[in-house]
Amino acid sequence: MNTRRRFRVLFVASSFCFAAAAGAADHAHHGEKLGEVHFPTSCGAQVQAGFDRAVALMHNFAFPVSNKAFAEIAAAHPDCAMAHWALAIGVRGNPLVGAPSATAMKTGAAHIEKAKSASAKTQRERDFIAALDLFYRDWQSVAHRDRTLAYEKAMEALHQRYPDDPEAAVFYALALNEAIMVLPADKNYTRHIKAARITEQVLEKHRNHPGALHYLVHSYDFPALADKGKAAADRYGAVAPSSAHALHMPSHIYSMLGLWDESIKSNLLAVGAAKGYVHAIDFMVYAHLQMGQDREALRLLETARELQKAGGPIEQRTPTAAVLTVHTAYAAIPARYAIERGTWKEATQLELHTSSAAADAITHFTRAMGFVRLRDAASARREIDRLVALRDELKKIDDAYWAEQVEVQRLAAAAWVALFEGRRAEAVKLMRSAADLEDGSEKHVAMENRLWPMRELLGEMLMELKEPAAALKEFETSLHEARNRARGYFGAARAAELAGNRAKAGEYYGKLVALTKNADSTRQEVQQAKAFLALR
Repeated sequence: MNTRRRFRVLFVASSFCFAAAAGAADHAHHGEKLGEVHFPTSCGAQVQAGFDRAVALMHNFAFPVSNKAFAEIAAAHPDCAMAHWALAIGVRGNPLVGAPSATAMKTGAAHIEKAKSASAKTQRERDFIAALDLFYRDWQSVAHRDRTLAYEKAMEALHQRYPDDPEAAVFYALALNEAIMVLPADKNYTRHIKAARITEQVLEKHRNHPGALHYLVHSYDFPALADKGKAAADRYGAVAPSSAHALHMPSHIYSMLGLWDESIKSNLLAVGAAKGYVHAIDFMVYAHLQMGQDREALRLLETARELQKAGGPIEQRTPTAAVLTVHTAYAAIPARYAIERGTWKEATQLELHTSSAAADAITHFTRAMGFVRLRDAASARREIDRLVALRDELKKIDDAYWAEQVEVQRLAAAAWVALFEGRRAEAVKLMRSAADLEDGSEKHVAMENRLWPMRELLGEMLMELKEPAAALKEFETSLHEARNRARGYFGAARAAELAGNRAKAGEYYGKLVALTKNADSTRQEVQQAKAFLALR
């Protein structure tokens, strides 16, 4: 059975299984598999099982469902302080994609006040509530970054006070991951490794804890650390198969490692459980394109377009910060389809769906690169002007991360305009600045796979300048982090060939041919690779 047919069969089978599982869950929760969680509370024995289930849902980032479960507990038992605490946690949505909306903050602050006034019966419960209170305190005047770091510090103290409490440990690991997202990139990965060690210790005694597995994957979800996260990625989906997010999360590690088949399988299961999961569709499009499966990527692109026309997936009903993953996916999918195939006219024709500055920048950058490759510098400059405006817009709202990412795009587009206008030294300087700036940052969970590795793009520029030896160095550096990329392999192979290193050229051409062995289309680069290998 070929790859495409095998995956379609898997998709149909998973859709059927999860539809059946959802029906069973509506009738009773026994059929759910969310992992194993026990968060003891003083709310009474009649509450405990439902509370544990809701915490498991929360650890799997199933916030609409977990919030509903906690709300039912709070309504039936208004004196259950921890139900109100849990609602204050859950109303934030995914805490790793950015600051919650003002509405979410206002609602969460009200929940934490209810938790405080409910008079928790144990010191442990009071400590959990006090820690989260710091996240909401003075939220209208204190920056999200400062409140996030205050919460992290409080959770560290709580974990030290209750060292044998797995929930204290796991929520502290999540707080560390939240802090990572509001701080400048740390190439020593201090918090990442600390969070990973904490969750690994929890898993030694509670090997099916969904939060420990989930946050361990997030902690290692970076190119330099991804190898360490594969064991957790391999287990997480099997531990919590009733959660679409748990089924998707392993692909974060697989994508970092360039394990495209594994990424596709993971996301097929996730989409089978939640058909509007466009973030997972983006992962699949990227993976298929690396393997030359352009027809399958196009089919998924058309699926995403249908979702967008229909008003978008369920994810858009979650808090504003979480919707960023939807916006960036909708923008990235068609952009990737044009970039990876090198169809520059198609890139210039991408439609803009004004949604968020970060997402809009993806479209403007891709159009700019399409125009410049077609030697239309004037049109490229108009797109660059839009990038400048979006960068400044992001700066005004203190979104330093995405402002920096848009600046990376601006530098790269400006570099290629300079190149085709004959300003060679300026072009290389700008392109190297873009690559260095991107290398100094980290990718974001809202857009897991970078749109176009800047160091790879620097290699392509050096090839245009007929400097293959220098280009080869940049391609190889890029492949160290952006693993198993088709354009990276072809660029490295062609650079090595022109630099006279036929052995290395054969190595990279061979990797490209192996990567695309199940391609469903014919790419000129692959034909060139096969021709080179045949001559050898």
